[in-house]
Amino acid sequence: MGSPGLSNQATAARIGLSEPISTGGPSEFDVIKTRELEKFLVDAGLYESHEEAIAREEVLGRLDQIVKTWVKNISRAKGYNESIVQEANAKIFTFGSYRLGVHSPGADIDTLCVGPKHATRNEDFFGELYRMLVEMPEVQELHSVSEAHVPVMKFKFNGVSVDLLYANVSLWVIPEDLDISQESILQNVDDKTVRSLNGCRVTDQILRLVPNIQTFRTTLRCMRLWAKRRGVYSNVTGFLGGINWALLVARICQLYPNALPSMLVSRFFRVYNLWKWPNPVMLCPIEQGSLGLNFWDPRRNHKDTLHLMPIITPAYPCMNSSYNVSSSTLRVMTEEFQRGKEICEAIEANNASWDSLFEPFAFFEAYRNYLQIDIAAETAEDLMNWKGWVESRIRWLTLKIERDTNGALQCHPYPGEFSDKSKPNYHSYFTGLRRKQSPNPQATTEQFDIRMTVDDFKRDVYMYNSLKPTMWINVCHVKRKEIPSFVFPGGVRPPPPPTGRGFEIRPVVQRLPGSNSPQPDNAVTGRKKRKQQQDEASKAAVSASDSTSLDDSPARKKIQLNNFADTISNSGFPGNISSNGPGITGFGQSKLIEQSSSEQTINFQGLSEEIDGVVELKSESQYDGEIEGLKTSVPVTPGLATGVAIPGEGPTCSVIQQKFDLEELEPLELSVTTATVPTSANMPTQKPIIRFSFTSLTKATGNSA
Repeated sequence: MGSPGLSNQATAARIGLSEPISTGGPSEFDVIKTRELEKFLVDAGLYESHEEAIAREEVLGRLDQIVKTWVKNISRAKGYNESIVQEANAKIFTFGSYRLGVHSPGADIDTLCVGPKHATRNEDFFGELYRMLVEMPEVQELHSVSEAHVPVMKFKFNGVSVDLLYANVSLWVIPEDLDISQESILQNVDDKTVRSLNGCRVTDQILRLVPNIQTFRTTLRCMRLWAKRRGVYSNVTGFLGGINWALLVARICQLYPNALPSMLVSRFFRVYNLWKWPNPVMLCPIEQGSLGLNFWDPRRNHKDTLHLMPIITPAYPCMNSSYNVSSSTLRVMTEEFQRGKEICEAIEANNASWDSLFEPFAFFEAYRNYLQIDIAAETAEDLMNWKGWVESRIRWLTLKIERDTNGALQCHPYPGEFSDKSKPNYHSYFTGLRRKQSPNPQATTEQFDIRMTVDDFKRDVYMYNSLKPTMWINVCHVKRKEIPSFVFPGGVRPPPPPTGRGFEIRPVVQRLPGSNSPQPDNAVTGRKKRKQQQDEASKAAVSASDSTSLDDSPARKKIQLNNFADTISNSGFPGNISSNGPGITGFGQSKLIEQSSSEQTINFQGLSEEIDGVVELKSESQYDGEIEGLKTSVPVTPGLATGVAIPGEGPTCSVIQQKFDLEELEPLELSVTTATVPTSANMPTQKPIIRFSFTSLTKATGNSA
């Protein structure tokens, strides 16, 4: 706790891009708070038992034997002589949370199989090795995701979850003492092999670049638990995964090399609450290397300029590990950083406990409107394969909605699926929706019709290479009160949260004969007047708060990052001349500055602050002729021939069309080639309709005509 732990270097030595912000040692208060934090982690069950640790080691040893047998079998099948067959070898490496030493009970083991050049990925790894594993009784829930950005085989071995990647390097024989940290291992390999190898290479490099490994591990355990409970731990849905959180924590450890975990957690939120994205987070300078591989460089690669939250890996070739982040998910995470900062300040003032920091995020109470994505398949095995593919595509729905609404409609995808036990082989995913807060309260009414967006997304999903006629996906719009009960613990719906600002259901407004203006009833007018009075009182309170929210104390310091352009021009890239002066050079350059009197504390309302506006769900007949050139009459099929029932009750579902001329964010990835979607009887032809009509606060309060 107060001990120095494992240290990579002397405290005085610099690790990373810059000098530390503080080299001060822990106070007695830090020691006490760290003990409390460590006890909290133990009570939360984050540490595995000795028996489980032994079981993991046994699984890894057995898996290593399997891949060695596999590579000999395929070498013999390819006609190599017996001497080459006997020398043929493959080796298992670990990476991720297991290699970092921060895995929790039941967590999967990230593994990498390194094989020789003649053992191919598609034919041999996803073919012959897959067939070998299928026949083993120790292996359960085996499925492959060969089309992923980093292809992976997932399974359970004697109850231990394993993610297995493959890299076939340009060697005929794999030595037992192979060092994959050497740059030469990347020669003459494809991009998927580079990405697979870099999982291990990055993990090892992180451990080399942190000043205190034990302190880093405890802090990372905290941040992983926090991210999972707050719903921002998921790379596949556009948040951050394990390697991303590890890099962010490692940078804080570099900036505060002698701090204990309690202080590092507090500084984590303070630093990243002030971070000026898209300034990248980096643990070391970017190196060009000698192999000519592409690395992250916004000056040369246009796609790199589109990254919103770059977190750069420290191993060559340095890449952005958080390319999945969208503007919507970045918004969610920045609000969570703000919340974490405020709670840590309360903890430091003895006004709060660690429990409050790790309080789970009430996702189904935070918004009033959601998208529900339902998937189904005929068998459990088909669903497992279908599920892996759909999950890898869900983040594209967020990107497409942002693109087609010009960023005005924001999404909050929930990182995980829910299952209705009454429906076999059926999963549901949810995304919260809210309108982006506009600085212009006088903005005119915005309407979003995103049916074509969902159609586009579903076409993407149905391009699955292993698609079967019984694999199905549907997208519905549901209001908070219509969320199915199976998503709640024990299937019991909690009481509704207190009424606050956010989505409001627009009442049906009758038009008088011969009149073009809607005539609200007296009840509606009364509600608008009460809403207006509440808003005026709220504005007055905010104004008073702003006048007293400045922190002019000279003791309060902030890290102010230079803007992105300045960072690029003064970066740590090869060929650039970095400053010899004090402070931080290269990407992530920062300065300690006094907080000026013009700075105001940003008062986030948190994720429970929802869309200020109006949502109206219309029947299909009400859309006919409403939008010029938009076809809205759509047949509805109420079920599946395979016996997987579509919910018979609930809101009209939506497939979402757009009215805007669009510009592709990433043309090569977002563009959809024309394809014929399977039209079997098992695939519903319904086109659910969502229509969002958002109004500004002024409009909602009835101040406009």
